[in-house]
Formats: sequence, structure tokens, C-alpha cells
Amino acid sequence: MPTIRDADAADLPQILAIYNEVIASSTAVYSETPVDLAERQAWLAAKQAAGHPVLVAVEADGSVAGFASFGPWRGAWSGYRHTVEHSVHVQAGSRGSGVGGALMEGLFPRAAAQGMHVMIGGIDAANAGSLRFHQRLGFVEVAHFREVGVKFGRWLDLVFMQRFLTAPGGTPPNGQPSGA
Repeated sequence: MPTIRDADAADLPQILAIYNEVIASSTAVYSETPVDLAERQAWLAAKQAAGHPVLVAVEADGSVAGFASFGPWRGAWSGYRHTVEHSVHVQAGSRGSGVGGALMEGLFPRAAAQGMHVMIGGIDAANAGSLRFHQRLGFVEVAHFREVGVKFGRWLDLVFMQRFLTAPGGTPPNGQPSGA
């Protein structure tokens, strides 16, 4: 199993290669345009400045097998400050080997330590493997949006899944019980 650690600038060329392969070959990212190294450098700097982790799975030979991160859900609205949305991407040759799960298991405690209560994943509805992956990690489907994306000349459905990072129904940090 690879080592999970925080990403650094030296990992960016491999992160870029994984991300651009995902863009080119799948609907895991609803983008049709590859990104360049400068974009990934800005992305990593922004994540680090915000205190959001970027984790990499590093094989014994030093190659990056995958990466994962999280960031704000629904922008900067303060009412969502205890909810994050994650992303996890694994290189084609390592998918199904446990790399993605190891990355996600690394994200959960980091999110909880930052006071996060819920983690959201947005998954293409036709990506049965990713839906099963998230279910195995304790995510449950909470929404199914029809034809909200387009890629490869077809409409795409998006499923939102969520996982509680702390016990549901408790008192939020502002002191108001859930549902109050």
C-alpha cells in the first residue's frame, strides 16, 4: 500500500498528469479542458493558504498513485462552514487497488480536526464504481440531479452523497441544536 502524505510542489507534475487523464477519459470531472502546471500550482497554493489538505498516495518508487483534497461546499456562505466537498483521483493503473480508500481515510480525520461535520461528494450518476466506492466509505446518496452537466456530447446526471464526520443530530458549534 502506498504512503499517504501531504502533497508538495514536487508532486504537481504527477498530480497534473492524473487530473488531465481523468478529464480526457472520464466524466469524473465535468470539464473538457486540460489544465496546465500553472493552474495546479495556483490550486495547491490556494488549498494550502486556506488550510485545506492535499494528500498524495506515493508508491515505493516515489510515483504518485493518486491525490485527494477537500474544500468549502457552496462557496463562502457562513452557514455551510462545517461542510466540505472532497475530490479524489487515482491514476488509471492503480484504480481498484485501495489507493482511493486510503486517501479518503486520510482526509476524514483532517476534516474532523478542522471542525467539519459533513463531507459531500459529487459523483457522475453513471459512474457505478465511484458510487460503490463512496457507499463502502459510509457515504449515502442524498440527491440526484438530472442532466445538469454535459460532456462527450451527452447530458450527465450528478449524484450528491454525504458522510457525517461527527455524530448527526448533535449541537452545532454555535450552540443551537440541529433543527432548532
